[in-house]
Amino acid sequence: MMTELNELIERILKFRDERDWKKYHTPKNLIISLLIELGELSEHFQWKTDEEIIQSIQEDKTKEKIAEELADVAIYLLLLANELGINLEEAILEKIKKNEEKYPVDKVKGRYVKYTELMKQ
Repeated sequence: MMTELNELIERILKFRDERDWKKYHTPKNLIISLLIELGELSEHFQWKTDEEIIQSIQEDKTKEKIAEELADVAIYLLLLANELGINLEEAILEKIKKNEEKYPVDKVKGRYVKYTELMKQ
């Protein structure tokens, strides 16, 4: 996966650089853009029940719009990680490892328990 993710990042950077947009891609601007795209994604879910969301995603046009918003979110996230010098794949794998330690299967399987509550048990 690392190669595929790196290739994806390189393609995003190529697109950006061909347009001379790097100067706009400061960490502050990227996080603001990320939040805007998350807001646009959220609009597809606002005021709907989970059942309505699942039903609406069956429509090709709705699914395509949501996919586009998810792609925008992912692109800005990858650009932000790149600008901050963070290998997102390594960060994700490390976070999963920490979460596995914080939330052992034998203590949390099938139920939500906040980490701070788990420590008290």
